[in-house]
Amino acid sequence: MTDDEDRNMNFTTHRIRAGLAVGLLAAAAAGTALAHHSFSVYDMQTTKLFTGVVTRVNPDANHLQIFFAPMNAERKNVERDAEGKPVVWAVEMTGSAQAAADGISVSTFPPGTIFTVGLHPLRNGERAGARVNPGPIYRCPAKTPPGAGQHCNTVQGHVAIGGGQLPVTDPGNPQSQRR
Repeated sequence: MTDDEDRNMNFTTHRIRAGLAVGLLAAAAAGTALAHHSFSVYDMQTTKLFTGVVTRVNPDANHLQIFFAPMNAERKNVERDAEGKPVVWAVEMTGSAQAAADGISVSTFPPGTIFTVGLHPLRNGERAGARVNPGPIYRCPAKTPPGAGQHCNTVQGHVAIGGGQLPVTDPGNPQSQRR
């Protein structure tokens, strides 16, 4: 084998190895992205509809989260645990940039904002879930809760963000709950 043939063979071997390495990295990245965007952690057969009060917004780049305390059925206060502390849930949405383009941000949902959202809860029972999508979020006017058993879409002057209707829930079905 001549020096030129040996050099060409080494060059070809390096190109094949580099191509395999790039392919493996791409496959690993795709698997991570698919796992990250998997909805398997959510119970997509269960829908919960909440009207609650924002406690904070986490504007993470990957998924904006709104933390909130659900309001009681009379809409006079928030639900509380056995120690008297507010029960807090989180709803996860699209990335912050997309959410802001849709009108959902730290500035449009400051603490104290009353809003209504449908979500699919986590399977593990933690108080969090993914926003029903497509599904609207209704923001009540400042300091104006809905009437007893109602949601922000019934309050004059509400703001609707996103399309569609609020999820229909069946009070007789434990997997379909209104709060």
